Amino acid sequence: MAKRKRAIPQYGTVTLNDLNYYRTRVQDADGKLVALYARTPEELYDKELNALEQIENDTFCRKSPTVAEYCEKWLLMQSVHVRATTMTDYTSKVRRHIIKELGDMRMADVTLDDIQVALVPVSKKSASVYKSVVVLYKSIFRAAKESRIIDSNPTVYLTSKGGGIPQKEKEALTDEQVERLLETIKGLPPYVFVMLGLYAGLRREEILALQWDSVYLDTEYPYLTVRRAWHTENNRPVILDELKTKAAERNIPLPICLADCLKEAKVNSTSEYVITNREGEPLSYTQFQQLWKYIVTRTVKERVYYRYENGKRVKHTVTPVLGEKAAHNGKVVYSLNFEVTPHQLRHTYITNLIHSSVDPKTVQYLAGHESSKITMDIYAKVKYNRPDELVKSMGGAFAQWDGVRA
Repeated sequence: MAKRKRAIPQYGTVTLNDLNYYRTRVQDADGKLVALYARTPEELYDKELNALEQIENDTFCRKSPTVAEYCEKWLLMQSVHVRATTMTDYTSKVRRHIIKELGDMRMADVTLDDIQVALVPVSKKSASVYKSVVVLYKSIFRAAKESRIIDSNPTVYLTSKGGGIPQKEKEALTDEQVERLLETIKGLPPYVFVMLGLYAGLRREEILALQWDSVYLDTEYPYLTVRRAWHTENNRPVILDELKTKAAERNIPLPICLADCLKEAKVNSTSEYVITNREGEPLSYTQFQQLWKYIVTRTVKERVYYRYENGKRVKHTVTPVLGEKAAHNGKVVYSLNFEVTPHQLRHTYITNLIHSSVDPKTVQYLAGHESSKITMDIYAKVKYNRPDELVKSMGGAFAQWDGVRA
């Protein structure tokens, strides 16, 4: 900040300890008068300019909003032009990873070091979450700089490179694993959810928001339409009529096995939702975890639990054996020697489409991918990761070379 230029004023003088000083007073950021002294007018003039500059900076910082205040304002501004599902994602991450860490600080006081320290807990999460939080930091502070809330943007050199835990390569379930999974959970609460993931490729939020008015079972070619999305706020379900992207809105034909499954489920349903709790309402986040637990408890994955013994908390490790019954629940048999995630069901659906030679554009539509790059990345990994298929494809291309020797 450039110093003000003006003529050296006529300062008053004062004698202190038998020495003559020039004196002036300035008003600080709190409105109090502060006396400045110097032996010469020139020296006092420099002191005054420096003091005024410091006071102006202090005043600016005090007028600067807190990170929490500005983040809430930024979220409000975003709500005008982003979809409801995107807004939900922004709000959750800003409040959980930015406001929680730096909320009480003034925007003008935040440094790059402060942000990098605040990102340490986020670095323990997935690389995609880490990257999205970094993008939010950069967007918020860039907006503050453009609005002259801050003089400089501390996120200019902030990067998401190398942050977060890399996600494991997604693998589709094999036909044998699908058969074993469905046999294991037949008649259990997660069965319909799993069927919708495997044979319609819906995302978790699409399955949990699915209502019967979007399932058409009495037409010549049964299908369902994706029009709603589920998310939770404070563990309570919220169903949105607006999806994250336009591409997510799609009509999906139902294989016979899924159509039959849904027909049976509809006969026994008293709710407008396909997947519900006991009251016929959409699941909360905790209720979904309990639903998925029916699958987790039937895997041979090693698990840990704690019990209090003689007043002490004792750790116990259980290593299930395939085919055996659970020690404390004879109805549970360890039938799955592989782990399953909700997204893996969807990935299996997309993989099966590709192996069935469905063209990439159709795969993109059925998967609800907004970007063809997402589809093509999956397509390439699935289609071209099988040497036997590549040999068949290459056979015709090099047939004319048969018998030719170098």
